[in-house]
Amino acid sequence: MSDDKLIHVQELIDSAMSSLKTAYALMRDMTGISDTDRERIMTRAESMSSSGVVSGKVVEGIFDGQNMVDGNGETYPIPANYASKSKLVEGDGMKLTITDEGKFMYKQIAPTERKTIVGVLIQEDGQYKVLTSSKAYRVLLASVTFYRAEVGDQVTILLPDEGEAQWGAIDAVIPRHIAEAKAVQTVEAASTEEDGEMMPAVE
Repeated sequence: MSDDKLIHVQELIDSAMSSLKTAYALMRDMTGISDTDRERIMTRAESMSSSGVVSGKVVEGIFDGQNMVDGNGETYPIPANYASKSKLVEGDGMKLTITDEGKFMYKQIAPTERKTIVGVLIQEDGQYKVLTSSKAYRVLLASVTFYRAEVGDQVTILLPDEGEAQWGAIDAVIPRHIAEAKAVQTVEAASTEEDGEMMPAVE
């Protein structure tokens, strides 16, 4: 294929992408429905690559907690086992290579800054979540299975350092005997402080 034809094909792709964005914006205005989390991810994905698709082989996007989303809003399924073992965090920049045989190969290319927070694994509306002091974050079932976590376990999860997130990545499960020992120490410390405050002064 000549360079002129490649340029023309790229121009057609760019035009189609622009039309899709316009149509999406119009639909949002007409329906009043807006998914701010998805729009934020799409905006970040768009900034990663100006062309989106290179020679029909490579796509770049952002991990949304379950899948990869590119700048056009297209969703690409990421195997849950891979996401769990790689500890992918919502907001991570990803690259998808589609081989000639049709295999999907993902690679993390722009990890977002992370922070660690402790919470308790719960099950709500049929979904696993980690309840923290601020909110409950969804976690992948594959992560729960991989770490053999059970409801009630204390776990540490990874979150993007900045911005809001809906998903967390399980980093570790705190052994129950350690969590229980720490809880006992906390209760005993609080009890000692209360007793100390209530004791009358000795003259």
